[in-house]
Amino acid sequence: MSADQIRALMSAAHNDRLTWNTPLSEEHAARLVAACDPAEGARIADLGSGWGELLMRLVEAAPGATGDGVETDPEAVERGRRLARERGLDERVRFHEVPAADWTGGDYDLAVSIGAAHAWPGSAPEALKALRAAVRPGGRVLFGDGFWEREPSQAVLEALEAEPGDFPTLLGLIRHAEAAGLRALQVTVADQREWDLFESEANIGRGERWALANPAHPLRDGVLAAVDARRTGYYGGYRGTLGLAYLVLSA
Repeated sequence: MSADQIRALMSAAHNDRLTWNTPLSEEHAARLVAACDPAEGARIADLGSGWGELLMRLVEAAPGATGDGVETDPEAVERGRRLARERGLDERVRFHEVPAADWTGGDYDLAVSIGAAHAWPGSAPEALKALRAAVRPGGRVLFGDGFWEREPSQAVLEALEAEPGDFPTLLGLIRHAEAAGLRALQVTVADQREWDLFESEANIGRGERWALANPAHPLRDGVLAAVDARRTGYYGGYRGTLGLAYLVLSA
């Protein structure tokens, strides 16, 4: 049994039930796009873009806008390029297999990073500094990252393989943005329904559906064990404790 094979089977990039790899609804995404308000011809970068669904929504919102999706997962990049072709955006949205922290592009009108702060040493504070440096004066940043909704228990920390200092409070996250020279225009958080649907449709749901369709596969028991571990970690651990905030910021 291969842990790598199991991870591949449960990969978000292969999961067509996921529109984006984050707890986010269509209504919430539309509000983020509206708050970012990309202008005609805007240059947009998404650092840690995954398959770039949010990046494409932002580009579609502004005539002549272009986007750079920066992502190291080749399967996510492949999915993103396919989606861009299908939507006629392949000349406006380009994907680059480069670590987010190594991307040297700049002078963007909007820089985005959702759930990718771990790509930078120091996580959120360093990610926010990099995003601030990537946008022109007066530009905007859309940053999504975790925060503690309440003090984490030991069960939560074990489920996430985390330390108490790995995430700030919501106010602490806003203060990190301010320290990087960014001011909050809109702050929203993933609600419980968004979280529950994401967890149900991501690893847990994909693993369950795959096991149901492949009852005799030699990896079935390993996939179900991974599903059970994730389910225990979420419902018995970080549900309601780990939050996900979306900050629309001005530079």
